[in-house]
Amino acid sequence: MSFLLNNKKNEVNNMSYINSIICNIEDMDLTKLTKQELLAICEEVGIKGCKSKNKNDIIKLINTNSQKNTEFKDCEDENIVIENSNNKITENNCFEIDKVINKIINKDSETALKEIPSNTIDLTVTSPPYDNIRDYNGYNFDDKSTNNIISELFRITKEGGVAVWIVGDATINGGETGTSFRQALKFIESGFKLHDTMIYEKNTSSFPAKKTGNRYTQIFEYMFVFCKGKINTSNLICDKPNKWAGHTNWGKNTNRLKNGELQETTDIKPVPDFSPRNNIWHYNIGKGFNSSDKESHEHPAIFPEKLAEDHILTWSNEGDIVLDPFLGSGTTCKMAKKNNRKYIGIDISETYCKLAESIIAKY
Repeated sequence: MSFLLNNKKNEVNNMSYINSIICNIEDMDLTKLTKQELLAICEEVGIKGCKSKNKNDIIKLINTNSQKNTEFKDCEDENIVIENSNNKITENNCFEIDKVINKIINKDSETALKEIPSNTIDLTVTSPPYDNIRDYNGYNFDDKSTNNIISELFRITKEGGVAVWIVGDATINGGETGTSFRQALKFIESGFKLHDTMIYEKNTSSFPAKKTGNRYTQIFEYMFVFCKGKINTSNLICDKPNKWAGHTNWGKNTNRLKNGELQETTDIKPVPDFSPRNNIWHYNIGKGFNSSDKESHEHPAIFPEKLAEDHILTWSNEGDIVLDPFLGSGTTCKMAKKNNRKYIGIDISETYCKLAESIIAKY
């Protein structure tokens, strides 16, 4: 794929984007970059006379210079501040992925994601603020910021990686906003495939329907599961009990041939005790259910830790990197750590970063 998202020229001129490539030049497959991107790298590091050359010759020049030119520096030379006291990164020009593993980044997601190297994240599980339903310490996110974040998620996700986007819609002026669908379409436009449209069903609602009302109780949110290319990992949770466990089909055991005829066979396996669950997942919500950590509820909109865990177990393996760009109280990162995954959390609110740090530190 091209690292230039949406083929926009102004992306190449973005210094944090170019610096991200330069910082990781040794790990890059330069043949997958466009000539425009290669020329931007040459300009940044001072390689002259590239414009008239073909793509392969430019790659040779970059490779030669990267071995002897200090302009191709790793991220250890950049301004990375890690506060050992609270495990939080506050300033950074070019993140080296190893520097941010199992760390919390106190920045706005739009900025922080641009500084993470391409093709490094195995799984994202997050629930973004939407439609200003909650007050997140005074922070809010407009459509432009959200769209930029989605584009950056595609860039940093590994080939075969997954992004789980948990979102709903507010009802405003008598109609649902459709924010969830617009965001889903943006993921597709950015290059993701819509792998599954799942449902997060809640056991209750703050606003139950009334007999005199005109709509039913809203008790679900969408869990859009996006993948980058062909999905790498899918450990489906098999916890749906089968009524006819141990049985085979009744009567003669047959398989239908290509010509439509039935042929008797002994190759019939019995029904297993459990099968993969459906794509509607039910969770109890509220204090005592969402989280085993009471302080998590200091954040106004947490999702159940079991929900985060179920996605982490399904779409990643031990040792994989799990990202939450809207960290909140740290539920995703906590469950990643508990299940032997690496994590990266991002949040614009220092208050929520400190809250998440205190919770994750217990595990």
